[in-house]
Amino acid sequence: MTSKAAGATVKQLAPRIGELAPGLTTTFVGEALHRAIAGVGPLPPAAAAAEAQLEEQKGDVDRAIHEVIENHVRYAAAQGFATNLGGLVTMAFMVPANITGLTLVQCRMVAGIAHLRGYDLDDPRVRNAILMTMLGEDTVDALVKKRKLPAPPMALATAPVNDPDLDRVISAEVAAELVNRVAGKRLASTVARKIPIAGGFVGLGADAYATWRVGRYADRELLPRARR
Repeated sequence: MTSKAAGATVKQLAPRIGELAPGLTTTFVGEALHRAIAGVGPLPPAAAAAEAQLEEQKGDVDRAIHEVIENHVRYAAAQGFATNLGGLVTMAFMVPANITGLTLVQCRMVAGIAHLRGYDLDDPRVRNAILMTMLGEDTVDALVKKRKLPAPPMALATAPVNDPDLDRVISAEVAAELVNRVAGKRLASTVARKIPIAGGFVGLGADAYATWRVGRYADRELLPRARR
């Protein structure tokens, strides 16, 4: 398939990307964040994992954050590879799995960083800031500039009061962004390459890099507070 034909196919399928993950709603995003913070499967709660890294790094918060990021980049790479194997036939099953895995990994990573910087993970303002951070710096800046979001994550986490209406707005933006990133990547890599296993390596690299960028953004954005 030529690059021109591949591009045409992606363009044709792009409007239907959201149909591949009908369960990805604002409720899903909130539940993913809850599970990431509380722990899911073999993964312990975000705060407990972060504390383990802090102990391993002998109390050095910055080094612990670096390890939290590196660990979650590896998790993202592993699930990115596993959920991007196969061709178009597997998309209906693998895209939702990829979105779920990436959401949990990135939520858990940012929550761990927030905990190490002294934020209360039970605070709804902090939870909204965690979700907003997952959008990435460029997207956050654009949404703030368009006044779709009131302020960057740090300002949200330390706001005097919580705005309950923001829960829905932020979760909706995160859901839409994740669908576009994951399903769009899947369509492009599968249609353009024609080699099923190649999609696994594309998914590995893309999800690892995206997670690293989110981690670095969280590291810069969530400034230290007094730890409790």
